[in-house]
Amino acid sequence: MSDDCCQSKGSELTKLKKHQTKVLWAVLVINLVMFVVEFGAGIRAESLSLTGDSLDMLGDALVYASSLYVVNKGRKAQAGSAFFKGVIMFLFAIAVFARALYQLFAEVTPAATIMSTVGVAALLANLVCLSLLSRHRKDNLNMSSVWLCSRNDIIANTSVLVAAGLVFLMQSALPDLAVGFFLTFVFAKSAGKVLTQSWQEISA
Repeated sequence: MSDDCCQSKGSELTKLKKHQTKVLWAVLVINLVMFVVEFGAGIRAESLSLTGDSLDMLGDALVYASSLYVVNKGRKAQAGSAFFKGVIMFLFAIAVFARALYQLFAEVTPAATIMSTVGVAALLANLVCLSLLSRHRKDNLNMSSVWLCSRNDIIANTSVLVAAGLVFLMQSALPDLAVGFFLTFVFAKSAGKVLTQSWQEISA
């Protein structure tokens, strides 16, 4: 009876990890594609919020790759992966902040049409990712941290669309800059949460 129970649990765990792997591969590919699209569009539109969001896509792709590496490993390895994700989030917060300072003094008004079009595509892509990851958000620290990354993407995408609308109405770069600084705050806050949780797991 006990052996049957253990075998059943082992089989369920194996199936869970296989499903996690498939989900992580799917969101990894989606994020890599959208990084290329958004980064190119952000440079063309001279949009801080769009390039910042594209960097977040690249960061998430690296995060998902890291998660794939540890999906079959122990809690310490998963905590180390989560810590790595937190560091990436923090570095992108610094990058977006630096870009915001540059555009503040450059006084460039971004192209609202490109921002809104690509912003909608990015939002739809990230809604798919969030949907795929939501059922696994409570599996372990590894999947919880990647879900948090995906949730941040939805916030970032929505912010880009709001910025695009305000840029169009005001014909000013200020809304784009405001979103850039907001994204800096979101990235930094999430990084702090992930770093704290993962460090506690590593130190336990």
